[in-house]
Amino acid sequence: MTHPQPDSLSPRHLDVVVVGGGGAGLASAIEAAERGAKVVLLEKNASLGGSTAWSVGSVTASQTPHQQRAGIQDDPVAHWEDMPGFAGDLASRDNDDLRRVLCDAMPATFAWLLNSGIRFMGPMPEPPHRVARMHNVLPNSRAFIYHLSKRAQRAGVQVVTRCEVQSLITDPQGQVVGVQARHQGAERRWMAKGGVILAAGDFTAATDLKAQHMGEAAAAIEAVNTTATGDGQRMATQLGAQVINGDLALGPEIRFMPPERGHWMLHLPPWRWLASTMAWALKHAPSAWLRPVMMKFLTTALAPSPELFTQGAVLVNQLGELVPTNANQAAWQLPKQPNKVGYIVLDQALAERFSLWPHFVSTAPGVAYAYLPDYQRNRPDVCHTAPHVDALAKMLHMPGHTLRAALGATPLAAHLNQNMVALGPVRAVFVHNEGGLRVDEQHRVLTADGQAIVGLYAAGSTGQGGLLLKGHGHHLAWAFTSGRRAGQYAAQRATQAG
Repeated sequence: MTHPQPDSLSPRHLDVVVVGGGGAGLASAIEAAERGAKVVLLEKNASLGGSTAWSVGSVTASQTPHQQRAGIQDDPVAHWEDMPGFAGDLASRDNDDLRRVLCDAMPATFAWLLNSGIRFMGPMPEPPHRVARMHNVLPNSRAFIYHLSKRAQRAGVQVVTRCEVQSLITDPQGQVVGVQARHQGAERRWMAKGGVILAAGDFTAATDLKAQHMGEAAAAIEAVNTTATGDGQRMATQLGAQVINGDLALGPEIRFMPPERGHWMLHLPPWRWLASTMAWALKHAPSAWLRPVMMKFLTTALAPSPELFTQGAVLVNQLGELVPTNANQAAWQLPKQPNKVGYIVLDQALAERFSLWPHFVSTAPGVAYAYLPDYQRNRPDVCHTAPHVDALAKMLHMPGHTLRAALGATPLAAHLNQNMVALGPVRAVFVHNEGGLRVDEQHRVLTADGQAIVGLYAAGSTGQGGLLLKGHGHHLAWAFTSGRRAGQYAAQRATQAG
């Protein structure tokens, strides 16, 4: 904990300091600035984006213009009632009050995103939602950051990148009044009379926090966002804050190693006219025209289906040795293998089975399904075909006798001298975890005994507060909703402070 020296801080006095430049941080900064607050946003990376930029880009909401055009009758109450269906046995651990905040605010938040220039396709069905509520951003998740950063600039937000916030500054009464950070090799302080908003993401890339909250096995699992190191949680817990649901995460799950350059669709400029054109095409163009384009994108971004293993596919490591796949062990076992990667092996019969519905290799819910021929066409770097097991081993740089012996102990044993396919390399990752700071309905950070830490707010994954965000589109929905609201409350506090 650091106390300010007033004579050295006056040049940097502000109304609101936002820590983190992803979707939640940008939403916080915009809302505070548009209410007249003087705002700085501090981002440790070289550019804005956070986990929002890594996402598929789904946002789930009710009462959207897209639903209305499709004739769908929906409301926040129904959305609130349906969300526990995604949580299953964990539903009792949900924060019902924050879930209501999310569902009630999402119609306005969705309209706010549209007003920011962001465009969507949908809505898409995703049971147990009773109606279609999932909307997918166009042309890709970069659109969120592109348009919101433009809006932040128009609102007068000062954005400082490559700035690593290291600690919170408190006054003698224990109120948070600023942050201490390292920027351009120097220690700097930013003071805020309205408060500090922590929007620094989750801790999927923090080995120590994963070990603490999720166990040693989880600590070995990599993260999709390698810079999600729990900075907000670390700083707040030093002041007595509490992490809720720190043991819960999406994953680990198996993902294909991404191509070196990625698919061109991931790099499309997020211009509004392009997104609108794509939305029109997705609605009116023949599916035969659109499917090849969608497949190039989907085979880049998605995970292999667990059904591959239940149908008889086998996972091997780089040495050709078997990796257990029963009881969802595959993702937990891969980090223990050489280079933490593996290959999914199929015989000819399985290859034919996963070339047609209903056996798909991967899917984007409500959008499309990708089959083995799609991977052969679009990802030859992860789809390897050989006339027999020995040729496959040579192709994958594995000892032939080891791979043959390993597969000889599996249901594939009778087909080793026929065509075989290997998908990979694959690795195990956490997409995000649920361990956010305890917050109230005004997004104020709370201590373990429920007392608000005055001047400290949290949004997005940092301020998830026990809210369970299962199902597609809820994490981004919470990022934007909680970010906007935290910015509003912090700006209001700055005004009251005079």
